[in-house]
Amino acid sequence: MMSQTSYAIHFKPTTTGRGVLQSAPCIGHRTFNPRLRPFLALTTSIILPHTMTTAVIIIFILVYLGMIAGRIPFLRVDRTGIALLGAVAMLLTRELTVTGAWQAVDASTIFLLFALMVISANFAQSGLYALITRNIIVTNITPKFLLLIVIFVIAFLSALLANDIVCLATTPVLLSACMQRKLNPIPYLIALACAANIGSAATLIGNPQNILIGEVLRLSFPKYLAMAILPVTLSLIVTWGIIVLLTPDFKAKNSFKISKKIEKDDAANQALDWPRAILTSLILIVIVGFFLFTTFHKPIVALAGASLLLLSRKQHTASILSRVDWQLLLLFIGLFIVNDALYQTQTLPEIVKTLANYQIDLESQAPLYVITAILSNLVSNVPAVLLLLNVVTEPSYGPLLALSSTLAGNFIIVGSIANIIVVTQAERGGIKIDWLTHARIGIPVTITTLALTGLWLALLNSF
Repeated sequence: MMSQTSYAIHFKPTTTGRGVLQSAPCIGHRTFNPRLRPFLALTTSIILPHTMTTAVIIIFILVYLGMIAGRIPFLRVDRTGIALLGAVAMLLTRELTVTGAWQAVDASTIFLLFALMVISANFAQSGLYALITRNIIVTNITPKFLLLIVIFVIAFLSALLANDIVCLATTPVLLSACMQRKLNPIPYLIALACAANIGSAATLIGNPQNILIGEVLRLSFPKYLAMAILPVTLSLIVTWGIIVLLTPDFKAKNSFKISKKIEKDDAANQALDWPRAILTSLILIVIVGFFLFTTFHKPIVALAGASLLLLSRKQHTASILSRVDWQLLLLFIGLFIVNDALYQTQTLPEIVKTLANYQIDLESQAPLYVITAILSNLVSNVPAVLLLLNVVTEPSYGPLLALSSTLAGNFIIVGSIANIIVVTQAERGGIKIDWLTHARIGIPVTITTLALTGLWLALLNSF
């Protein structure tokens, strides 16, 4: 009995990573007409790319829904885990090759962010953050004026260093000092979080999203500083005024005692390593000087400074690197890959055109400013900025993205990492700041500072 020639269909990857379906002759029981091969090739060339595009869009939507929820239901997977799972899923669609995925990651952003984390970690370990906070809080001044000083000092530190590490290092000290002075710690802690967010908006190195925007859009460090310093300063004053207005009495109504864990953290920060604090300060001054007055590539300058701080006879490298926020770096990497896969499908330009038909033009400042603020609260500021940078390529829109995404972080607790750190640290110390307590101050602060900054940007744009 003669065997019949049939054709098996198999998937053949191509150099672009997408792949095509091909038919090959084989021996089997089901026959396949060779004359249908051109039709098969035409059909698969149309259907397969659309199938892959659909898969990419579905994965992207699921990832950003995860960014909104902050986790996967019934699983202990946070935003970083969701981003990494999304990146792996994108690779499985073959929309990106492994090489393409690496190329999607902006190395300059990752290197600069890592270097600044190392520098900030050295400040924290030297005890300088704790010393500054403790000396401020014990100063013999009125509680309202004390609040103003705390806001501006935290904002200054956050403008030059990673604001999340600033919050991590200063929250236990602030709690202990409020207990000693019998002050209500809640307005001071919320002020700490708000000031860290607002202050970090003053420079291109104050927070992760500003670092990303500065590197991707190649913004000038001094030009951005000159544009942002006034609205940031006014926003800090407004924040102080709102907190004072909504806090009739700064004295603690009931005596409170912080947990032993927070007391231990505060005690660990009592001793100041002066040589290390001075060396780190000098290196930071040199780095900022290079940013302001030279055109050297910022990541290289920052990495050089961070590398010098790793040369220590007292501190082991592991102890310094343990303070680096590896979770945040991996979140960046995962979202870079997810967003690039979506970009390759050319779906975003179609979405932008559709929005324009409904009078939402992302090429206009006002709609972009508002959408950036809304997205930053829905999915957090870093994922929002990574998404918007796929459609915003004009450097002149960089300050708008940076200011809107950062100031929006004060709206609710999950709006920024700084908020979460302060609230979590406070809870460890026995002080609970719930959503309503934070929103009572955070919402008016956010709306007022965004409106103020929006007017400033509109005024600049009119000239």
